[in-house]
Amino acid sequence: MNTTGYTGPIAALGYPAAMASAPPRLRIVVAKPGLDGHDRGAKIVARALRDAGHEVIYTGLHQTPEQIVETAIQEDADLIGLSVLSGAHMTLFRRLVELLRERDAADIRVFGGGIIPDEDIPVLEELGVAKVFTPGATTGEITSWVAEAFAEPA
Repeated sequence: MNTTGYTGPIAALGYPAAMASAPPRLRIVVAKPGLDGHDRGAKIVARALRDAGHEVIYTGLHQTPEQIVETAIQEDADLIGLSVLSGAHMTLFRRLVELLRERDAADIRVFGGGIIPDEDIPVLEELGVAKVFTPGATTGEITSWVAEAFAEPA
């Protein structure tokens, strides 16, 4: 018996009406900047975001900040996710945020993850990075943050 008040196709599953409405579908560029060649985590995050209903554009390995920003602008992205394991996170995030501002695309929000020391996270946030995920973050934490950060106002 459906007691949720929702009458759509998933009502029979018993989800509350709030869960039945889909979050906005975002366009997200997932990128591996610099010389780091380990992309398994980036691919897992890209797949999780896709499975959460977003359109994901994965740039592949060894992208420059210029290439990533150009891709994000051409793809009309809402969000850029960087995976940085090389230790060059301060340089790469800083340059990416600078380029977005230079190209009048500062409305594209940036998040990222990788091997990033805790003491660098506040500095990255001051630069304009919306969220930093460290090792051990689950795909559920990442997709939940995206859903909450980009929820349409009620």
